[in-house]
Amino acid sequence: MFTGLIREMATVKAYSNNELTVQAKYQANIGDSIAINGACLTVVKVQSGTFTVELSPETQTHIATQNLKGLVHIEPAMAMGDRFEGHIVQGHVDCIGKITKIQDNGNSTDFFISIPQEFRHLLIPKGSITVDGVSLTINEVIEDGFRLTIIPHTMKESLFGLYTLGHQLNIETDMFARYIFNLFKPEKKKSVSWDDVTRISALY
Repeated sequence: MFTGLIREMATVKAYSNNELTVQAKYQANIGDSIAINGACLTVVKVQSGTFTVELSPETQTHIATQNLKGLVHIEPAMAMGDRFEGHIVQGHVDCIGKITKIQDNGNSTDFFISIPQEFRHLLIPKGSITVDGVSLTINEVIEDGFRLTIIPHTMKESLFGLYTLGHQLNIETDMFARYIFNLFKPEKKKSVSWDDVTRISALY
């Protein structure tokens, strides 16, 4: 599990076939789970100053692999006892979004992001969203996606300051929105009892 708070921006040293090697200050260990641009990946090799993660074919078809160059966001998985901030992030990318408009507001910047139709029902105004691994709040749900307002600190400390029109992004919708929709979607015939709600809540 992750929180969507970026540990650092690491530098991609190599990406070939199913392996990605990055240079980072963070010292990883073999077997660690690390989110790279929001995708949960497993460390398979460690060398001085670098670590290598493996991407399955499934992962490669669901993320924006063209962004695995230059700088990437990294966040190690939470450890027991870590302070919880951001929101609950699984590192499971739902889809690829695209920046359709960037609006400079002086003390903030609005990003308008479109996503595929089949995921738009999971967008909630003022709800949580993970964009390239960054925990953010949806300011507004729009016809083809959503609008984010990014403060100067986030622009400086993340890759948002480098994003341009048309840039593709890894999107993970809110986990609770996915579960609630699955429980109450029209084709489900079984009603949900309070015992079911209590059981599900206890898992988190």
